[in-house]
Amino acid sequence: MESTSIPPASAAPGWDVFPQKTLDAVDIVVLVLYFAFVLAVGLWSMWKTQRSTVKGYFLAGGEMVWWPVGASLFASNVGSGHFIGLAGSGAAAGIAATAYEWNGMFCVLVLAWLFLPIYIAAGVTTMPEYLRKRFGGKRIQIFLAILYLFIYIFTKISVDMYAGALFIQQALHWDLYIAVAGLLAVTAVYTVAGGLAAVIYTDALQTFIMLIGAVTLMVFSFVEVGGLEGLQSKYFDAVPSSRKANSSCGLPRPDAFHIFRDPVNSDLPWPGVLVGMTIPSLWYWCTDQVIVQRSLAAKNLSHAKGGSLMTSYLKILPLFMMVMPGMISRILFPDLVACADPEICRQICGNPSGCSDIAYPKLVIELLPVG
Repeated sequence: MESTSIPPASAAPGWDVFPQKTLDAVDIVVLVLYFAFVLAVGLWSMWKTQRSTVKGYFLAGGEMVWWPVGASLFASNVGSGHFIGLAGSGAAAGIAATAYEWNGMFCVLVLAWLFLPIYIAAGVTTMPEYLRKRFGGKRIQIFLAILYLFIYIFTKISVDMYAGALFIQQALHWDLYIAVAGLLAVTAVYTVAGGLAAVIYTDALQTFIMLIGAVTLMVFSFVEVGGLEGLQSKYFDAVPSSRKANSSCGLPRPDAFHIFRDPVNSDLPWPGVLVGMTIPSLWYWCTDQVIVQRSLAAKNLSHAKGGSLMTSYLKILPLFMMVMPGMISRILFPDLVACADPEICRQICGNPSGCSDIAYPKLVIELLPVG
C-alpha cells in the first residue's frame, strides 16, 4: 500500500550497527569451482570447434543450434551489471526499470524476423563489414569499428567489470581493482583463444547457472518478506533510521509499483518508455555487434529465430529475479541499502551518493545457505 507520511529523521547510527558478513569457506570453494568450470568449458570448446578460418573463429563455424544461441543472447545482455543495476534500481525507485527489459522482448524479435535475413543474404561477419558492402568504401567501416570499441569499453565492459567486482568485494572483501583484474584474466583466456564458440558455450553454461541461482534467491527472498503481498505492504516502510530532516531523501517513491509513470514529473515518463527507449533498444538488439554476431552463428535462419524467441521469453524474468529482490533487500536492510546520509553511505559501500547497488550482493550473502 502506498504511504504519504514522512517518518521522522533520527540521529546517525554508529558503524557497529552495520555488520559486514563474508562468505564461508564452503562458499569460496564453490565460487572457485564455478570459475574453474567455466574456464574448462571455454577450453573444451577450443578443441571442439574449427578456429582456423574466419567463419570458424568469429561465427563458431555457423553450426550453432537455437538453444545455445538464445542462451548466449540472454547472457550477453543480462550480466552482472543487470543484477547489480536492476536490483539497485528496484531498491531505489521500484519496478519501473523493468520497462527496459520488456522493451527488449520485442526488439529481439525484430532482429530475427526483419534484420537477420538481410545480414545473412549479405554474407557478412561483422556490422562494419555490412556497412562497407552496403555503402562502399572503408572509412565508414573503420569509423564504426572504432566507435564500437569506445562504446563497449566505456558503457558495457566497464559496467560489467564494476558489477562483478562489486559482488566479489562485498563477498570476499577484496580490493575492487584486484577483483576486476581477476575477472578480466579469466574471461580473456577462453575468449581470445576459443573464439565465438567458446563464448557461446560458456554463455549457455552461465545462463543455466544464472537462472538456477537467481530463481533460488528469488524464492528465499519472497519467503523472507512474506510473498508479493508482504513486498507491497512493507516496501513503503523501508526507510533508513538516519536521514535529513524535512527531506524526502531516503523515502520510497509513491509510484514504486508502477511501470508506466507520470509523463511530466516522474523519473521514467511513460512516453519516453514507449517511444524514446525503443530507438536505442532497436539499435542494441538489431545492429549491435555482440548481439548480431551470436545470431549469425546459428546454422540457419530458423535456428536464429528460435534463439531470439527463447531470449524474448527469458526477458520476462528480470522483474521477478532482479528488480523485486532488490526491493526486498531494501525492506530487509533499510539502513544499508537505502542509506540517505552521505557519510554513512561512504562507510557502508564507499559511495556517498547511495548504496542501492549493494542490494543484490547483500541478499546473496545474507539469505542463501552455505554452499
